[in-house]
Amino acid sequence: CVAAGRTRTPREDEWCLRTCYGKRGPESVAPSRRVRPTSQLRGRPPSPSQLLPSAMLRFVLMVNKQGQTRLAQYYEHMVMDERCALEAEVIRKCLARTETQCSFFEYRGYKVVYRRYASLFFIVGVEGEDENELAILEFIHALVETLDRYFENVCELDIMFNLEKAHFILDEMVMNGCIIETNKNNILAPVHLLDKATSS
Repeated sequence: CVAAGRTRTPREDEWCLRTCYGKRGPESVAPSRRVRPTSQLRGRPPSPSQLLPSAMLRFVLMVNKQGQTRLAQYYEHMVMDERCALEAEVIRKCLARTETQCSFFEYRGYKVVYRRYASLFFIVGVEGEDENELAILEFIHALVETLDRYFENVCELDIMFNLEKAHFILDEMVMNGCIIETNKNNILAPVHLLDKATSS
């Protein structure tokens, strides 16, 4: 309302409010029509903390009993050396835990949630104090059930020889670290379409 470099007087502030909102005041305007924050008007990009939710998946691993990684998906940038060190330590900790111990623990700022199915360990790393570990366990179970339906009793060899399909299914469930779908029919629909397109 006023040229840059000048401080508005109370009268000018009142005039701006009436011009932008009318006599009803700013509280009566729908949220989508309110004036954007000054930082956005000046062209400043929002900070990562404004874009990312407080809790997100950071990595998903599928590991066998020998500690060999069969699938790894990361949702944050990490150099290869750091990634290898993180994987080795997380896998070692998961394999060393007994069945009577809790299925989640904290490591290097991550909450690590894991679950064993036959010879495979499914490991998920999340970041954020508000993350629900039991919900992550349910996500792991939904992922296993979806893989089981697609591969018809999934095993380690199915993951090894159909790695791109396993990644495809995981990508249908998680986007940028956020869980977006857990319905098995919705997840597998595009996978079946791809199978039909490639077979024809």
